[in-house]
Amino acid sequence: MIRVLIVDDHAVVRFGLKSLIELYDNFEVVGECARGEDVLPLTKATRPDVVVMDIRMPGMNGIEACQEVVANVPETKVVMLTSYGDDEAVYASIMAGAMGYILKKTDSAKLVEAIERVAAGESLLDPQVTFKVLSQMKNIAAGKQSGKTLTEMEKKVLLLIAEGKTNKQIAEEIFLAEKTVRNYVSKIFLKLNLSNRAAAAAYVSKKSPGFFIKS
Repeated sequence: MIRVLIVDDHAVVRFGLKSLIELYDNFEVVGECARGEDVLPLTKATRPDVVVMDIRMPGMNGIEACQEVVANVPETKVVMLTSYGDDEAVYASIMAGAMGYILKKTDSAKLVEAIERVAAGESLLDPQVTFKVLSQMKNIAAGKQSGKTLTEMEKKVLLLIAEGKTNKQIAEEIFLAEKTVRNYVSKIFLKLNLSNRAAAAAYVSKKSPGFFIKS
């Protein structure tokens, strides 16, 4: 029996996924939630084999929630299920420790198969995003990361991350929407090859003050 936890901020999506998964005798949906902040406590309480999680959610996003699950309940695997196949989200998901990245438009049978494979310990990506990830990895390995230079706004956000501020606090301080801040954070992590906020703080501590002064 494969135990599954469903995480998505849309009730209709959660209902659809639950109805689909429970058509199969070897699956059991052990819980569901709509917020990233609830994922870790629920994962600890239900001990699912696989968390099927949306990336874009209000508050804590799926990538941040994935990092918490991987760090605290390593036996649970995470599959990111999203409508978006953009490079940054794919790479950030992998860096967060997700074992799979599947687009919501994927055929239902393939989705179920993907959950089975991840539960069995396999790592997989939707074919539509595999090439992007491989290209990104090759660029990093070759030292050819094209967007290495941070913009002034990205530097400002990075400094605030290093101070321990949440996305919401950063948004309030620099007068941006929280969603915009989340996008900045993803871009910064991608450009600097960072996996989490602690790594971002360590990066800032190693840089000279001049790095953050506008030339």
